[in-house]
Amino acid sequence: MNEAITIGIDLAKNVFQVHGVTADGTVVIRRQLRRGQMLSSFEKQPPCLIGMEACATSHHWARELVRLGHEARLMPPCYVKPYVKRNKNDMADAEAICEAVTRPTMRFVAIKTAEQQSVLILHKSRQLFVRQRTTLINAIRGHLAEFGIVAGVGRNGVEKLLDVIKRGEDDRVPEGARECLLALRDQLAMVKCQIQEADRRILEAHRSNETSQRLADIPGVGPLIATALVASVPDPHVFRSGRDLAAWIGLVPRQNSTGGKERLGRISKAGNRYLRSMLVVGALSVIRRAKQLGYTRRPWLTRLLERRSPKIAAIALANKIARTAWAMMAHGNYYQEPDTQTA
Repeated sequence: MNEAITIGIDLAKNVFQVHGVTADGTVVIRRQLRRGQMLSSFEKQPPCLIGMEACATSHHWARELVRLGHEARLMPPCYVKPYVKRNKNDMADAEAICEAVTRPTMRFVAIKTAEQQSVLILHKSRQLFVRQRTTLINAIRGHLAEFGIVAGVGRNGVEKLLDVIKRGEDDRVPEGARECLLALRDQLAMVKCQIQEADRRILEAHRSNETSQRLADIPGVGPLIATALVASVPDPHVFRSGRDLAAWIGLVPRQNSTGGKERLGRISKAGNRYLRSMLVVGALSVIRRAKQLGYTRRPWLTRLLERRSPKIAAIALANKIARTAWAMMAHGNYYQEPDTQTA
């Protein structure tokens, strides 16, 4: 039989490199395909195992190949790189993907549905709008400071500056500068509306998803984090434990251990940066609330805050939140407050 049973595809924008081998490892496919040829070519191909790197457009192609009857698997690019034998090129990459997808110890990325990707795009769009809002506010503050007009930090300070621009009664601001500032003010108002609309749509997605609603019961987790977790982790069983999920997010320390001596450093910051930042912000809110109340149901957190800074404690709490979220997603449990005697 000369039919390929394992195929590696090096994805690109327009030209894809394909590498296929038979059961005994004989190379039978080594060619390039244009974007328009992909589906028609794999429609003629008997069902087989297809490996791809988890990168841009990979989830789309994986869904299409599964629809055609193939078994598609996605792998992190950093796990495929060791299988590249020599120089990097499309042929070598496709061959490495084809070999890596058959390894029994390889870790795979769950294929996201179109709905899950839509929620993630909503989160990324909101994140972009928030950055644009910060940029516009900084620009308005900086431009007005050139004319000696400075307001306090925070939302109230920005509103005072916007009022100065709107009224146009301050003689220190020339007319030409005021016209530019009015354009920035209008842009800022539009971005704020877009953020509010994104928040509304995220809340709708949260209310329509049972898992997201359960995750929101965890202290420090709201609709924003809950929907991001559900969309980013389509299959929690891909991770063997909550620690694996925390490691994927980048909330565990880097190791440089040898000879039986454990050397732990700073957090790895690997994986999903957006989830990591959101979880840390949620953990900081829990710590801030505990300080206001002077009480927390987590004695370990109290002891940690006595000897470490709040930010280090927030990383530890974010790690704990990620592990709790994995357990709830994997087993379908509801959140239960920890016992103060054992927590």
